[in-house]
Amino acid sequence: MPYIDESPTMSPQLSARGQESGDGVSPTPTDGLGTGGERDAGKGLEMRKLVLSGFLASEEIYINQLEALLLPMKPLKATATTSQPVLTLQQIETIFYKIQDIYEIHKEFYDSLCPKVQQWDSNVTMGHLFQKLASQLGVYKAFVDNYKIALETAEKCSQSNYQFQKISEELKVKGPKDSKESHTSVTMEALLYKPIDRVTRSTLVLHDLLKHTPADHPDYPLLQDALRISQNFLSSINEDIDPRRTAVTTPKGETRQLVKDGFLVELSEGSRKLRHVFLFTDVLLCAKLKKAAVGKHQQYDCKWYVPLADLVFPSPEESEHCPQVHVIPDHELEDMKMKISTIKSEMQKEKANKGQSRAIERLKKKMFENEFWLLLNSPAIPFRIHNRNGKSYLFLLSSDYERSEWREAIQRLQKKDLQAFVLSSVELQVLTGSCFKLRTVHNIPVTSNKDDDESPGLYGFLHVIVHSAKGFKQSANLYCTLEVDSFGYFVSKAKTRVFRDTTEPQWNEEFEIELEGSQSLRILCYEKCYDKTKLNKDNNEIVDKIMGKGQIQLDPQAVQTKNWHMDVIEMNGIKVEFSMKFTSRDMSLKRTPSKKQTGVFGVKISVVTKRERSKVPYIVRQCIEEVEKRGIEEVGIYRISGVATDIQALKAVFDANNKDILVMLSDMDINAIAGTLKLYFRELPEPLLTDRLYPAFMEGIALSDPAAKENCMMHLLRSLPDPNLITFLFLLEHLKRVAEKEPINKMSLHNLATVFGPTLLRPSEGESKAHLTLASDIWSHDVMAQVRAGYWRGSPACLGIFVSFCWIGQAGRWQLFCFL
Repeated sequence: MPYIDESPTMSPQLSARGQESGDGVSPTPTDGLGTGGERDAGKGLEMRKLVLSGFLASEEIYINQLEALLLPMKPLKATATTSQPVLTLQQIETIFYKIQDIYEIHKEFYDSLCPKVQQWDSNVTMGHLFQKLASQLGVYKAFVDNYKIALETAEKCSQSNYQFQKISEELKVKGPKDSKESHTSVTMEALLYKPIDRVTRSTLVLHDLLKHTPADHPDYPLLQDALRISQNFLSSINEDIDPRRTAVTTPKGETRQLVKDGFLVELSEGSRKLRHVFLFTDVLLCAKLKKAAVGKHQQYDCKWYVPLADLVFPSPEESEHCPQVHVIPDHELEDMKMKISTIKSEMQKEKANKGQSRAIERLKKKMFENEFWLLLNSPAIPFRIHNRNGKSYLFLLSSDYERSEWREAIQRLQKKDLQAFVLSSVELQVLTGSCFKLRTVHNIPVTSNKDDDESPGLYGFLHVIVHSAKGFKQSANLYCTLEVDSFGYFVSKAKTRVFRDTTEPQWNEEFEIELEGSQSLRILCYEKCYDKTKLNKDNNEIVDKIMGKGQIQLDPQAVQTKNWHMDVIEMNGIKVEFSMKFTSRDMSLKRTPSKKQTGVFGVKISVVTKRERSKVPYIVRQCIEEVEKRGIEEVGIYRISGVATDIQALKAVFDANNKDILVMLSDMDINAIAGTLKLYFRELPEPLLTDRLYPAFMEGIALSDPAAKENCMMHLLRSLPDPNLITFLFLLEHLKRVAEKEPINKMSLHNLATVFGPTLLRPSEGESKAHLTLASDIWSHDVMAQVRAGYWRGSPACLGIFVSFCWIGQAGRWQLFCFL
């Protein structure tokens, strides 16, 4: 597995950029060498050699470090069988566990790769070497699992045995061949951390190699496979490892290590502020990035800090009431997402037409501003910390996973013997000054910060079955939630039912999750709390206990298949088994008429209403009635996925016209009923607003005069067949009633329209292909149709519902909007 080392002996061409930017991590080639069509074969070949040369230099250092670690192992083993052993055989096996295997793997890899780089030409292939290296990551998993106990054993042995203490404090590492220094002294603890350090940086070299390897090169698929294996491995390794990436020395000569950092939204003085938060081994520091003058390095300004010895998390019932937070309505957040998608489309048009760089930069700046606004205003999950001295701080996060990560990282550090302290102005200045160099998160998490060739993520639908979990030590009421990233932050998308009083829950529940440029899936496992006294005053919700959490990368090649891909995610000793498959947006919108005309799904609405002698299909009336009876105040109704097996069961019952339909509906989870209604409209042979009228809707939206546009839309709506029109109005009336409960169910007309859009109006399959082809060229279609439906309900009052539907190619997203 390829790792990067921050050694100064690396290729100078590769280290230069990292030094200038203050980022001592990935030696990335200069922008001038370009990628894609601008990169000619010669430059690509040269860049691959440079990347590999730098990697070989770091690999040589790593092998020397492993050799130094193994050097005392043999004499220690020899004394273990004597009358005066330094260590027992068991202690030796624990401390040096898997080091020999890791050394042999990397020595073989280095010996195979070195001659290839030395005899470099266009015919050289080395992808198979990286693939083989990645396939041996099981050895690293074993090392990582043993790492903590190895450190603890080494520390105890040092305290009890002076001879071993002396050995472990001065291990000699051989210098590189071209280095003036023959040996360097390193502690055993530092060397034991080297494999962990290599693991945390595993994807960097592969990423750089792929960046400069043509897609048709024989190495490309092998490198891709190696990267996929490495990323999945990194996602699954034990999160208890303390990532000692960097450290700063205090004026007292102590080492203060950076454990975690990231951008969080703080509620300060009644408004939202974006902060960069740094968690060190003994202190939490909240900083703001200063605006730097031209030509000068950026610096951080410390807003506040809390020593970890003084930091406490107030229990939900102890929390004081949260200050009033201005919550941005969901429809405004959706509007902003649409604006961002439109700007992306315009940028792609400019690039496709080789537009001026000034225009592209202007659009990029505008997109950053909009994405920053979304990042600042979307989080709503409270995360409060308290200083024993009396001051409280409140962050707003978008993900429970993220809140848990910060809480667990702080609590892990607080298990150590920490002392309270006060930083002098000089100490605070030194610590804040080190943040720029030590940070691991360098950019605000928005897509405008990404390079053009970085993966845009997946757009479409991810089908996930949460099967089961095991590893719980005692019975509990358990459920799982699923989160995916979207527009720079994570959002919760689905939730299993609560499996009561068990150590081995068997959910076997399937969910359909919409992806909007998503690259990761998170699974969180909770213990359900039914104690109503444990209310969080920040959001008036009962706090359930997180039992475990895990994350995997959504690799397009791995999930974009017709077959289910089964996997297991490990979290704090708990293993959750799940399956997933991905459906692209255009595939998910294909309609296949039912071969059996006796049912209701996949059958023309006119056939169903004629058979039933009704104006609105029975399935629509019953589902809507049940939702209004007990689901109209359900948070996220129509947005939260229902269990797929329940939906399929309801589908079968409606298709068979079973006499037990009403009983089954009354017992079924309300999200499954809402999902059945959505599925019915999605599986109609043609959309409710018909293929025939779709081109006319497109022409109507192109009219510039509002009155003419309104008349056109009304005319088109009246042109619908009676069953379609009456069902359409029946549905819209229901959606209005649901939207009136928005303060409780959090579902505005905007949100409801986003959910129902792809099913009610869309081009026919042939026309859709034409649009998709165009979208792939220019990445965008602007608003394609807008309908205004006016109707009376027993009074002269007119209810106008505006419906607009658009295809955003960059986001690959159909969307329908309704406005009263």
